[in-house]
Amino acid sequence: MSKVSSKHQVTLPVRVLEDAGLEAGDEVVIRVVGRGRIEVERAEDVIERYAGSLPAGTYPPGYLDQLRDQWRA
Repeated sequence: MSKVSSKHQVTLPVRVLEDAGLEAGDEVVIRVVGRGRIEVERAEDVIERYAGSLPAGTYPPGYLDQLRDQWRA
């Protein structure tokens, strides 16, 4: 059993984190799901979700490289 500290912190048991597939450094979303109940969920990696999602041919060949060159200038 864990206890809420005076700084509103809670230590999560290692076994619970392992069973949930969470690791040190993971970003999480915490939300209320009822009185006296919270839910902890790994935050979605937006880059991973959308990387490569545009169909081929969305940009002409070399266009993104030109944009990157402009950003570096």
